[in-house]
Amino acid sequence: MEFFIASVWAAGLAVGIAAFGCGIGQGMGLNGAVSGVARNPEASGKITVTLLIGLAMIESLCIYALVVALILIYAHPQAAAIAEMLAH
Repeated sequence: MEFFIASVWAAGLAVGIAAFGCGIGQGMGLNGAVSGVARNPEASGKITVTLLIGLAMIESLCIYALVVALILIYAHPQAAAIAEMLAH
């Protein structure tokens, strides 16, 4: 049971840290894009495309952290035993 509790804590902490880091990265990217468009409005199309691709890449890191967290919670050796114990 201690392993399951540690897995849940690690999963929550991992997703929290990943979301915080991705939020900071996306804010910095958006800041740069807005500054670039403000300086050169003619280049807004290229800047927007690059921004969207970059934000998608940053967001994928957070999704990877979520996948690892779900693996930590649901795919460990004692998952069946813990589910049976919690069902009763």
